[in-house]
Amino acid sequence: MCGICGIYNFGSASDVSSAPVEAMCGELHHRGPDDTGVFLDGSFGFGMTRLSLVDLQTGHQPILNEDGTVVVVCNGEIYNYPQLRRDLEAKGHTFATRSDTESILHLYEEYDTEFVRHLRGMFALAIWDRSKRRLIIARDRLGIKPLYIHLQNGTFAFASELKAILRLPSVDRSIDANSLDAYLSLSYVPAPRTILKTVQKVLPGTMVIVDAHGIRTERYWRLQFPLRGERKPLAMEEACERLRALMRETVKSHLLSDVPVGVFLSGGIDSSLVVALMSEFVPRLKTFSIGFRESSYNEVGYAREVATRFGTDHHELVVEPDHAASLGDLVSFLDEPFGDLSAIPVYFLSALSRRHVKVVLSGDGCDELFAGYLTYVADQLARVYRRIPGSLRRGVIRRLAERLPTSYEKVSFDYKVKRFVEMAEHSVFESHLGWKQVFAEEERQQLYRRDYRESAEVGDPLGQLRERFNEGVELEFLDQLLHLDIGTYLADDILTKVDRMSMAHSLEVRVPFLDHLVVEFAASLSPKIKMNGLRTKYIVKRAFRGVLPDRILNRKKEGFIFPASLWLRGGLLDFAKDLLCESRLVRMGIFNPEWVQGLLKEHSEGRRDRARAIWNLLVFSAWHGHYIEGKGPEVTR
Repeated sequence: MCGICGIYNFGSASDVSSAPVEAMCGELHHRGPDDTGVFLDGSFGFGMTRLSLVDLQTGHQPILNEDGTVVVVCNGEIYNYPQLRRDLEAKGHTFATRSDTESILHLYEEYDTEFVRHLRGMFALAIWDRSKRRLIIARDRLGIKPLYIHLQNGTFAFASELKAILRLPSVDRSIDANSLDAYLSLSYVPAPRTILKTVQKVLPGTMVIVDAHGIRTERYWRLQFPLRGERKPLAMEEACERLRALMRETVKSHLLSDVPVGVFLSGGIDSSLVVALMSEFVPRLKTFSIGFRESSYNEVGYAREVATRFGTDHHELVVEPDHAASLGDLVSFLDEPFGDLSAIPVYFLSALSRRHVKVVLSGDGCDELFAGYLTYVADQLARVYRRIPGSLRRGVIRRLAERLPTSYEKVSFDYKVKRFVEMAEHSVFESHLGWKQVFAEEERQQLYRRDYRESAEVGDPLGQLRERFNEGVELEFLDQLLHLDIGTYLADDILTKVDRMSMAHSLEVRVPFLDHLVVEFAASLSPKIKMNGLRTKYIVKRAFRGVLPDRILNRKKEGFIFPASLWLRGGLLDFAKDLLCESRLVRMGIFNPEWVQGLLKEHSEGRRDRARAIWNLLVFSAWHGHYIEGKGPEVTR
C-alpha cells in the first residue's frame, strides 16, 4: 500500500522540481511510512510513499522497465500478479524485482493502454511513458483506492489524497456549493466532485491520459447487469456452489503478502464469512473487534462467538465517549467533509489492528452486491405502501408515526417508522436516498444563511446519482438500486471511509467481496436469489449455512456506528457546542447560527434525535477550520 502523487506541465516545457513532489509525498507519509521515492523527467515528476507488504527488499518505487523508457508508481495490490508474471516472462519480459507493481510495466509494454484490463486487484496507479511524453493514471474498477486530480493553466496534478494536491500553492480552495449541498444530504461528496471547485475525483474503472495534445478520459470497465427479461436463469444450488468456490479462491488470492494478515471482525455475516474462509489458509488468524459500553451498540459478543468457533487470536477495544474528541485528527485524514458515523469505530478498529499487523481483510461490499441493507427492504415495502390512498397515508398514518416517543437506541423503531412514512411519499430515487438522508432539501434551505443561499450557485447537487439511477431504467427494480449504490454510495462513502481511516494508521485493508470477478458474478444473479421476499442476502446465507453459526446467519442487520445520539446528549454535548458556537458559524459565513442552536437544543432536550445532522455539521466545522481558515497541513485539536 502506498500514496502516489505527481505533476505534469503538459502545456509548457517548464521543468518540475523535486520540492513540490516531495512536499506532496510528505502529506502522504501515513499511507506509506516505510519508503519514499521520487522520479523527475523535465516537465514531469511523480513520487510515492510505500507501506512494504510484498517484496520487502527490492520493491522500491518508482520502478523502471528494462531500458528505462517507462516508469510506474502504484497504490494497491495486484492479486493476479503471480500468473501475470509467468505469462509475461513467457513472452520474453525480464523482471528485476518480486513486486506486483513491476507487472504493470510489462503489461503496458505488451498491451499499451489495454494493460489495465488484465489487472485483478485494487489500485490507483500512474505510468510515465518517457518516449511519448505521456502520462496514464487509472483507478481500480470499484474505486477501492482513491485518486484526485487538479488542472490549472496547463499543469496537471494527481494524488492519492486531496491534502497532497493542496500543497501546491496555486490550488484555489473555494468551496463548491453543489458539493456542500450534496454532503449535507448524503454525508459524503459524490464523485467526480470534491468539496473544492478546482479538484476532482477520478471515477472508478476510469483511466486518464495526459500528453501534449491535452487530457482525455476513458472508462475501461462498467458493471453490467442483465437487462430486464434477458437474464439466463441459474438454479439456487448451482449459484451457491459457484459463490462458495469463487469466494474461497478470492480470499486465498487476497492473502498475497510477505507480512502477517489479520481481519476486521464485527460479528456480522460478512466479516464472519471472511474469517471462516481465511481460517482455512491462515493458522491462528488474528481478528480485531471494537465495542461500546452502551449495550444496543455493542456487538463484541457475536464477534467472540465467531472467534471461538474458528480458534482465532482475538483482540478487542472498548471505545469511550472521550475517544470521539479526536475529531480533529480524523478530519485531517478524511480530506473532505465526511459525516458517516461509522468512521469513528473504523478509525479505532484500525488503530487496534495496526498494533499487531500491517494488513487486514474486511467484509465490505457484500451488502451492495447481495442486497444486505434494510433500505432495500424499505424500497420494496414502499412500492406496496404507495398503493394506500394518499389521504390515509398523509393523515392517520403520519399522525400515528409522529406520536411515537423518541428513542436514542441504535437504529430505533421510531426512527425507522418516521423516516419510512416521510420518505415513501417521494419517488423511488428520492426515497431510496432519503432512507439515509441527513438534511432534507427544505431543511438545508433553513440551515443556510440568507446571503449565502442567495449567492451560492446550487444546481442539482445529486445530478451524478440521478444520472446513474436513470442508466438502470431497463434493469429489474432491485438491480437498478444495486447499480446505483455500487457506483456511488459504495465508492464514495464505504470505501472512502475504510481507506482513509485505515491509512491514518498505515494499515492496508483488502476487500475480497469487491474482487471484480465476484462483483460481476453477483450482478449476473437474479434479484430473487439475492433478496427473497424481504429476506436480505439470501444466497449468501444459503451458500454458507453450516459454515457459520446459525445465530450469526440469522441475526438482524446492524449498522457499524458509535452511540452518537447518546454521547451528543452527554459527554460530547459541550464539544458540539464549541465547534458550532455562534462566533465560529458567523466567521464561516455559511450556516444560520440561530437555526443550528435550535438543532442542538432539540436534540439535547430529547424532542428529536438529530445526532446525524449535528455530527455532519461538527465535521464540516472542524474541516473548515483546518483546511479553509487554518490552511495548514497539521490539525490542531
